[in-house]
Amino acid sequence: MGEDIIFQDLTEDNLSRFNAYDDHETVRRVELPNGLIGFIAVHNTNLGPGLGGLRMRPYADEDEAIRDVLRLARGMTYKNAVASLPLGGGKAVIIGNHRTQKNPDVMEAMGRAVESLEGSYVTAEDSGSGEEDMVAISLFTEHVTGLPPMRGEDVNYGELGGNPSPVTALGCYHGIKSAIEHRYKGERSLSDMHVAVQGVGAVGIALCELLKQNGVKLTVTDISQEGLAHAKEVLGDVTIVSPDEIYAVDADIFAPCAMGAVLNDDTISQLKVDIIAGAANNQLMDAHHDQMLSDRDILYVPDYVINSGGVICVGYEYFRKSGYNPMDFTFTREAMLSHVEGIGKTVSDILDLAAEKGVNTGEAADKIAEKRFLEGASLSTDANGEDQTNPDSEPDRIMVQ
Repeated sequence: MGEDIIFQDLTEDNLSRFNAYDDHETVRRVELPNGLIGFIAVHNTNLGPGLGGLRMRPYADEDEAIRDVLRLARGMTYKNAVASLPLGGGKAVIIGNHRTQKNPDVMEAMGRAVESLEGSYVTAEDSGSGEEDMVAISLFTEHVTGLPPMRGEDVNYGELGGNPSPVTALGCYHGIKSAIEHRYKGERSLSDMHVAVQGVGAVGIALCELLKQNGVKLTVTDISQEGLAHAKEVLGDVTIVSPDEIYAVDADIFAPCAMGAVLNDDTISQLKVDIIAGAANNQLMDAHHDQMLSDRDILYVPDYVINSGGVICVGYEYFRKSGYNPMDFTFTREAMLSHVEGIGKTVSDILDLAAEKGVNTGEAADKIAEKRFLEGASLSTDANGEDQTNPDSEPDRIMVQ
């Protein structure tokens, strides 16, 4: 393949017709091999380069792809800020079927497209892409993370590479514990809980294993019978229900760990839980569903906060690989896991702020993020300016491989 790629930066006039447009710094349209089209969006780099994954799916048209990449890039700005990472938000998408249209040529061309942004965007795996694609991309740019551990130059780097799913689950586990403490004020603990888990893929099954260690009663579902069979084998005593039945399970916590937009007018009305805390992205179908949950006295932990373990994992890998380290992080797996454990403290801060200000939890999370990436607050302070640093914290090493 040649070294030239054809790209075009979309103008504000073109982008302003999308509700998801939020003064994004760059939105680049890229022509890829085999007639495929991709887009890279960089939302905000006030805190650092925009980190966000590469998604490949058969969007109906370019407008749908643009709308998605705008929304996802903006979401990554908030996610990275709340996760106390010196990173901005970005995202990339390719219009196409990853099972039939993806090949190394396409990924190598995306690598050159990422390189054309001169470090303002760092890519990683996402839905429709994986470690092997990141390897192909890495042939043409250093601005990529989520590489297999064996790609590292030494054993210390290798400890930070590989599949981030167990780390995402670990962060979710700590967030759930904080939500329980907030909701029940110490009167109930994790071991008392019944959790309904939607989705037992890589993250969902890892979360179930962590919860099971604490004696949690589990009810699970998945659209994959193979996945359910694996869950039964791994977890043993677990109740399995159909995908449609999971919403009406009489439990304490609902943990969405599969697809997005599962919290909507229909499903919220069925819920019989006190807490929603799960690893799926974009759980709310629309912004008003945050208020709908509040009206039903259901405590919602914002998804982009509780599921940020994965981005912390790949963020540390990128910092180690690139030498970009404005926060003076220590590049060990133990230090990274300690950072992930801090998700529990962040969840507590957000829930406390929401209660104090009388706002929804999503609004409280956004407030903390915006104070950081718009107002320049320290990444170690919450929305009230209080220092969140816990120098004495030790990482939780429960079942994280």
